[in-house]
Amino acid sequence: MWNDIDLYHALRDFTSDPVTFPAEEMRRFIEELASNNQHYIPIVDSAIGKQVNSTDFYDPYLRGAELGNITVNGTLTYGAGTSSDGSSLQKRGLGAAGLHGVDLTSPPYAIHNGNGGLGVGTLATNATHAGGYVELDTHNLWGMMEEKTTHLALQALHPGKRPFIISRSTFPSSGKWTGHWLGDNFSSWLYMHFSIQGVLQFQIFQIPFVGADTCGFQDNTDEELCGRWMQLSAFMPFFRNHNQRGALSQEPYRWDSVANASRTALNVRYSMLPYWYTLFANASQFGSPPVRALFYEFPDEPELFSIDQQYLIGRDILVTPVLTPNVSTVDGIFPGRGRVIWRDWYTHDTIHASTDGTNTTLSAPLGHINVHIRDGSVILLHAQPAYTIAETRQGPYSLLVSQAADGYAFGTAYIDDGETIPPTPNRNLEFHARKGAVTISGNGSFDVKEKLDSITILGTAAPSAVSVQGKEVHSWEHMQAQQKLVVTGLGLSLNDQITISWK
Repeated sequence: MWNDIDLYHALRDFTSDPVTFPAEEMRRFIEELASNNQHYIPIVDSAIGKQVNSTDFYDPYLRGAELGNITVNGTLTYGAGTSSDGSSLQKRGLGAAGLHGVDLTSPPYAIHNGNGGLGVGTLATNATHAGGYVELDTHNLWGMMEEKTTHLALQALHPGKRPFIISRSTFPSSGKWTGHWLGDNFSSWLYMHFSIQGVLQFQIFQIPFVGADTCGFQDNTDEELCGRWMQLSAFMPFFRNHNQRGALSQEPYRWDSVANASRTALNVRYSMLPYWYTLFANASQFGSPPVRALFYEFPDEPELFSIDQQYLIGRDILVTPVLTPNVSTVDGIFPGRGRVIWRDWYTHDTIHASTDGTNTTLSAPLGHINVHIRDGSVILLHAQPAYTIAETRQGPYSLLVSQAADGYAFGTAYIDDGETIPPTPNRNLEFHARKGAVTISGNGSFDVKEKLDSITILGTAAPSAVSVQGKEVHSWEHMQAQQKLVVTGLGLSLNDQITISWK
């Protein structure tokens, strides 16, 4: 559950409006959410409101003033500082640029700032922060310093637990402290398209946990746009439906079609969480982007260089959304020029795509977003997506194997408790498929309690027998049209070495 600044009394951080958000009611509501393994996330502005007179008591301002953490400008005091803005820089010996003088603090050139000089609509460029640092030298760092301060404060409140923070302002290294949302967008098809560009750009910036205000923030959305956008955002790292006060409500339950489309996409999102989690573990350890432009995986195909209407999740999942109104088909390129087998996520049918790097037209009725699986991949999934992530994680796993033409496939999975600050006990799994067998091996001290319940193998002829750990089993089914073998009722521990074979 999210709240914008209308939560606050007089829009002041760390308060609640006594009429619309009474403190005791809010406390009970948040406790109820927590008891259901749900979360509450309020927005916190960087500006701390200034007291207007001697009878106006606002504790965050008073404490900030006592500690010298309020940004000042001559005799004027701005309620706009965080406790570690300057001191965090000072402790690390990072001096300001030392760029002083009228030509720099009040430059005549407005750098295409739109609204005028650098100080218009924000702090004056000569305002002074804690430690004596001038606003001109620190403006771009402000968001990152607030993120770091918030991150460390949350760690102090909840020792050993990972903070969850989303920020609109970022700077190089912000990805260590926060995720990012792409800011106040508009309810339009163009801005839905822009959201893909923004998410891809922030992978380069090493701030991979990113997404847009789904259905648009400014202006009014509509049923078709919101339905398509809800499905797109379900396949983005950060997913939030959010709009401005005064716009028409855009909760998905307003329209049956949007609610149904959202349920379908969210079901897939929750099933894919082990895959997403592994991608983010790899991003943290190795810097690899969870969301990728098509050319990232296929750099020798120049026709992919300009593609920003499709994207890959990791190396294995291709997303082709509808980004225009009043259509029931969508065009998309399937990378690989015929050397890669792409299969439909939902039906597991093989796609007969163009082999010369040109578009293939796909059916895309309302309520459907095209998602395809690359051959040669093995993906660990949650078998029973539930209402919350906590419930979903308590259910069994399933394995999806999309074999290449030679029967080969490979994948990995990283599992830990999901909340302890790394390094923490974990388990790294490897999945190998070779013609006629899938093996699972792993290392690490984390005990995976949830069992592997089923495995689906795509790209195999009908077997005469299936064995699990060397023993023949009979709980399997083969679908000839998809060349699909499904083995169920496994109940296998992912802490063990596993072999599933067929002949």
